[in-house]
Amino acid sequence: MRRKLFAFDIDGTLLDSNKEALDSTREALSILREKGHLVTIATGRSRFHAQDVLRDLEFNNYVLCNGAAAFLDHQQVYQNLLDRDELSRFVDEANELSIDTAYVGLDTAKRSTSNNIEKMDEAMKSFGATLPELDEYFVEEQDVYQALAFFDRSFDARFAEKYKKIRFVRWHENSVDVVPYNGSKAATLLNLAKKVNIKTEDIISFGDGENDREMLRLSGIGVAMGNATPEVQAEAKIVTDTNNNDGIWKALKELKMV
Repeated sequence: MRRKLFAFDIDGTLLDSNKEALDSTREALSILREKGHLVTIATGRSRFHAQDVLRDLEFNNYVLCNGAAAFLDHQQVYQNLLDRDELSRFVDEANELSIDTAYVGLDTAKRSTSNNIEKMDEAMKSFGATLPELDEYFVEEQDVYQALAFFDRSFDARFAEKYKKIRFVRWHENSVDVVPYNGSKAATLLNLAKKVNIKTEDIISFGDGENDREMLRLSGIGVAMGNATPEVQAEAKIVTDTNNNDGIWKALKELKMV
């Protein structure tokens, strides 16, 4: 069997509703590694927010911040930072509208405003994170891999076409990731596969969220979790069971990988 690249989203995919990995998922990861496949996380989280999962599930390879950074054997091999000028213009406009924003580096996140603490805190807690500390000058001192903007869908149309170097990917009813326009999990996985001489047709990805749609569509085999929305499932070649009901194991069993 040719070596394959397996990419797994974290929230709603690797982790169940209790933010734990199922025993069947742990066994599947072990089998894939024993067979010599490249196994990586592909997440919207930063390294800081993913570190517990990386450690617990023994990941040496990881795609972070919706593809803005990639690591092989814990060594960074890819970087795609946000355009500072474009980001600054967006943050200024958002603040005028009382929309909060936060900057995300590899190992820290800092918020730039404090318009609605409760809304930010609710969104961050949805994936087990805490409210970022206030530091409006973070963008001037640190590399910014992505940003967070805390607005609901009523603002989507206002921003979608206005900025040409950044785009917005929703992950919560009150929050979006702000990422480089040409960046995505999919683009970085394709770059990663090329570096290690794995063909696109041998990329197998698993996901459940809006930020997984392109990854599922462009992989050799995209697997959508049963808890994904119909729109996300439509991008995949396979729809498996939910993240609470051995979805990863069942899909890999169907593919004869475990």
